[in-house]
Amino acid sequence: MSEYTKPSDEELRKRLTPEQFQVLRQEGTERAGSSALNGEKRKGTFVCAGCELPLFKSETKYESGTGWPSFYDFIPGSLGTKSDRKFFMERIEYHCIRCGGHQGHVFDDGPKPTGKRYCNNGVAIKFVAA
Repeated sequence: MSEYTKPSDEELRKRLTPEQFQVLRQEGTERAGSSALNGEKRKGTFVCAGCELPLFKSETKYESGTGWPSFYDFIPGSLGTKSDRKFFMERIEYHCIRCGGHQGHVFDDGPKPTGKRYCNNGVAIKFVAA
């Protein structure tokens, strides 16, 4: 099995849309309600748009009413976190553990069983049907 090499910004600019690059590499946020993945209800897996690492199973997706795809749990070993103080408050940012691509923020207002809401940018993920 070959070892994964994190792509350079130049490589990612060639294969991602400008909006995907801005979110994944520059920690941007897409406009609420703009993602077609908000309405995705099929069985499958949501993978990182930067490296295709599986991040979320469809069974953990739910309608949070926020305008972004939301999940109450993630695939173990797929996400890393760090503190984000950009908007004069502390939030927890999460990213793909393999390529470092910014995905979104996690909040403590989600449903059972975890009580978490992983609020994800739709352009940062791709859906793979089962």
